[in-house]
Amino acid sequence: MTDPNAIQASELDQLPDRDPEETAEWQASLDAVAKAAGPHRAAYLMRRTLERAEGNGIALPKLLETDYVNTIPTAAEPSAPGDEEMERKITAWNRWNAAAMVTRGSKYGVGGHIATFASAAWLYETGFNHFFKGKEADGSGDQLYIQGHASPGIYARAFLDGRLDEQQLDNFRRESGGNGLPSYPHPRRLPWLWEFPTVSMGLGPLSAIYQARFNRYLTARGIKDVSESHVWAFLGDGEMDEPESTAALALASREGLDNLTFVINCNLQRLDGPVRANFKIVQELEAQFRGAGWNVVKSLWGNAWDELFQLDTTGALVRRLREVPDAQVQTYQTRDAAYIRQDFFGKDPALVEMAKLLSDDKILECFHLSRGGHEARKVYAAYKAAVEFKGAPTVILAQTVKGHTLGEGFASKNANHQMKKLTVDEFKTMRDLLELPIKDSDFVDGVVPYGHPGADSPEVRYLQERRAALGGPAPARRVHPVAPLPAPAEKAFASFDKGSGTQNVATTMAFVRLIKDLVRDKETGKRWVPIVPDEARTFGMESLFPSLGIYSPKGQTYEPVDRDQLMYYKEAQNGQILNEGITEAGSMADFIAASTAYATHGEAMIPFYIFYSMFGWQRTADQMWQLGDQLGRGFLVGATAGRTTLTGEGLQHADGHSPVIAATNPAALTYDPAFAYEVATIVRDGIRRMYGEAAPGEDPNVFYYLTVYNEPLPQPAKPSGPGIDEGIVKGLYRFNTAESAALSPAANAPRIQLLGSGTAIHWVLKAQRMLAEEWGVASDVWSATSWTELRRDALEADAGLLRGEERVPYVRQALHGAEGPVLAVSDYMRQVPDQIAQWVEQDWSSLGADGFGLSDTREGARRHFGVDAESVVVAALAQLARRGEVKATAVKEAREKYGL
Repeated sequence: MTDPNAIQASELDQLPDRDPEETAEWQASLDAVAKAAGPHRAAYLMRRTLERAEGNGIALPKLLETDYVNTIPTAAEPSAPGDEEMERKITAWNRWNAAAMVTRGSKYGVGGHIATFASAAWLYETGFNHFFKGKEADGSGDQLYIQGHASPGIYARAFLDGRLDEQQLDNFRRESGGNGLPSYPHPRRLPWLWEFPTVSMGLGPLSAIYQARFNRYLTARGIKDVSESHVWAFLGDGEMDEPESTAALALASREGLDNLTFVINCNLQRLDGPVRANFKIVQELEAQFRGAGWNVVKSLWGNAWDELFQLDTTGALVRRLREVPDAQVQTYQTRDAAYIRQDFFGKDPALVEMAKLLSDDKILECFHLSRGGHEARKVYAAYKAAVEFKGAPTVILAQTVKGHTLGEGFASKNANHQMKKLTVDEFKTMRDLLELPIKDSDFVDGVVPYGHPGADSPEVRYLQERRAALGGPAPARRVHPVAPLPAPAEKAFASFDKGSGTQNVATTMAFVRLIKDLVRDKETGKRWVPIVPDEARTFGMESLFPSLGIYSPKGQTYEPVDRDQLMYYKEAQNGQILNEGITEAGSMADFIAASTAYATHGEAMIPFYIFYSMFGWQRTADQMWQLGDQLGRGFLVGATAGRTTLTGEGLQHADGHSPVIAATNPAALTYDPAFAYEVATIVRDGIRRMYGEAAPGEDPNVFYYLTVYNEPLPQPAKPSGPGIDEGIVKGLYRFNTAESAALSPAANAPRIQLLGSGTAIHWVLKAQRMLAEEWGVASDVWSATSWTELRRDALEADAGLLRGEERVPYVRQALHGAEGPVLAVSDYMRQVPDQIAQWVEQDWSSLGADGFGLSDTREGARRHFGVDAESVVVAALAQLARRGEVKATAVKEAREKYGL
């Protein structure tokens, strides 16, 4: 076995030592301290030496953990402005009303969370009074990502401020009757208050990072100066286990996002119990964030601990705090002074002596109540340090008690996340603790009352004056009245109407060509935000690199290896492209920030995010739901779409179901265009609806999902005639008939309607010719650009029937009078076209690529799934045979002929 000391020596030999004798003296000094004063003293000296080196700018690896104490000692805390006693009263009212609202709602069984806000009340109140800039402040104000489970406290403050009334509080989690409040921050449900949905844990921190980054992007590109805006993300320590929570920490530090602050409420509890029962979550998070390059501020202990730290002349207290696991700290919260004396102080002789100087009341004050996150001055000091720190983002680790002030039945109990109400007696105890002027007689029939000091009370005036000084109410979402964007020049779209002639063009390339024209538009070109997760060359977007540039806050500090090529790799401080590396989640967070800039910053941006279709909805559908909640607008583009078009890549790359997932999102308009002119028509209509003049009844707060293909094929010209554009947008139009395709069917030939979407239209067109030439069957071909929009239209028609409205679904109107049965084909599972089956009057059948994908040629994969032209022919003959319109033997003959 290799001697570890020899390895260490070998490693040291690689570092030149110009004075080995001096080095030996330093090492000997350390050995002497450890021997004479003990290893704790030696460690202390090393830590202080490293801190001094870091402070003097000497390049050394950073300390990943500091002692389990406050980063800012009491003596260094700045004086907090304002009236702390007034703020205490406001916080007390908010605590009361948050608990009352959830308790009153519990009789309806709608749930709610009390303990989270109880632990975080001061974290919010200090920010609202002194830091969070409103929408009327410079730039666009601050962006607040509120912890979802703390929403009752935010509603309580809005009630005190006069923005909500008692009826709305009583309708917490009961929205269907109107005038209700959503459970969590949901902009779509309460668009004047909530800006960012955060309760799908992990998405809040990820989105906050990319929002801060997008703020820098807007400023760098000269769209709007939002350099005064600060992003605040309030998170739970348990939430940080979600991989999305920490996925972009390196991005934030790499780009120096000092306009971003994470506030992590370290109450040491998650939903079922301790976050790190046998360890210390604060220390773990500190190491993680420091290692990622963040500035870390710990606010752990309140003022009551000052006396204890002053008595700690040996370091025993700090050592003991570091070694006690979180679950034991939680236990101390619920036990008496005798237990704490024995279990905490009794482990070290120095602490035993210290405890003799402390009264039971002092011990209980420290271990039950006094936490850094519960004291206004501690929180203010941490926030001030965060906003003044430059060059890196800051995370504040604020230790609190979950269920603080809610009584012994709540504080630090494992089950408190699921506890939805307090008893009347518990409320009375809470009232006395908070010193609120609520009388016993106010509890009518055992119902806890809401509390309000009065609209003209000192508390409310103070609250409103502080918010006015900071730029208006918060949180708040405001859509500034802006003029619709002018429509891009028509020639950008019309150029696709004539087709590609004999040139083979994939619809992915057609989309990229369209974007290249649109970004040149003088009016709207600068508002496009191209987003790609390190696959630009796959999608043919490298031509955009030199013309648009890739955004980088540092610009390009190197000479690119392809500098002599026409399409060289160009980064720029004002670059327009966001190339995120291999992260679909990060790209989606970019898209969300850009797609909601019309509300966040009053600037309409047009993002398009192009990705492997398999790795979009399947991986990040939760963010797409978040996007819909946040009322985002833009274009998601699933490239290399379909189960059989991506040759050779195999099972995990073969998308046969993204339209199914997309169909579950009410805000997503899902299209599977077959031809380049369809892509152009859909994009043009999307720009009009989302950024121009939406038609009456149209909701502009939607986003588009387009699937495009990497299969180069001739692009036909756009058919002439009325209703083509309408059909493309609504989801279905007749591309040709047997007659218009010059197939010359017999007068009495059996006929079938062939519906195809995306790349499947080409198999259908081939099958149309084979049916005519080899089997004497006439067929009409329809392009189904959106199975999902057809279904939604039909569902709306059905719902109208219940209201006494008579309306025929568009799909039924379009196919009305079409002769013969219907056969629908797509490169997706049959569930995609089958969405509309019940509204089609004709006999229905479908083909699709169900099951897992596989590696093969396109032809081989299509034959495997039974969706190639030959399979379409056999399926069409089978349908007609069942109707007695062709001989049954024709089906068997066709199968044998085509080798199926």
